[in-house]
Amino acid sequence: MTESPLRPLRILLVDDHPVVRHGLKAMFAEQPGMDVVAEASDGRAALDLLGGGEDGPRGPNGESGAPAGIDVVLMDLRMGEGMDGVSAIRRIVQLPSPPPVLVLTTYDTDADILAAVEAGATGYMLKDAPPEQLCAAVRSAAQGETALAPDVANRLMDRLRSPRPALSGRELEILGLLARGMSNRAISRELFISEATVKTHLVHIFDKLGVDNRTAAITTALQRGIIRVE
Repeated sequence: MTESPLRPLRILLVDDHPVVRHGLKAMFAEQPGMDVVAEASDGRAALDLLGGGEDGPRGPNGESGAPAGIDVVLMDLRMGEGMDGVSAIRRIVQLPSPPPVLVLTTYDTDADILAAVEAGATGYMLKDAPPEQLCAAVRSAAQGETALAPDVANRLMDRLRSPRPALSGRELEILGLLARGMSNRAISRELFISEATVKTHLVHIFDKLGVDNRTAAITTALQRGIIRVE
């Protein structure tokens, strides 16, 4: 998408913290050619605004109709009890004319980055990014270009250079549940797969991490920044 000199880039902010949305909106207001036209507190509300919710397009206060021509969705990943960013991205990219989604979050683990990229995010930025870097990323995303924070780009490059096979998205998901103390049975129920499949994934996880038990896998993953335990 080419930025038009007659119309500023129209941005949808998706974050569960009003203070964060307020700060971002104020920052973009100071930038030429950028305009925050809508806000949402979670993925479900963002989908409603984009016309992908069950009830069709809704405005920020519940009124009918969605803001026209969203150029970029700026999406957090984890938003309290509401729909998370990855789930929302998966839904947004399936819309008839989906806007690009640029992730803006504090989470920088391999699991978070890979999940967002696999879901269809155009870019991935961290909330400590300088304003000029974030604005440049928004412009790149609006043009359909990939925009990655330097640390995120380095992580992805390290995955490509690593001689050890990288964990798949499913393996990262299982590893995260493992770190939360869930048993094989609980993981199987959470992911709707058999316990035998969970065990098979664990064998692959242990092999890729160079460990031989659950505790070592969790410790190694935390040390490498592959997962994060809250």
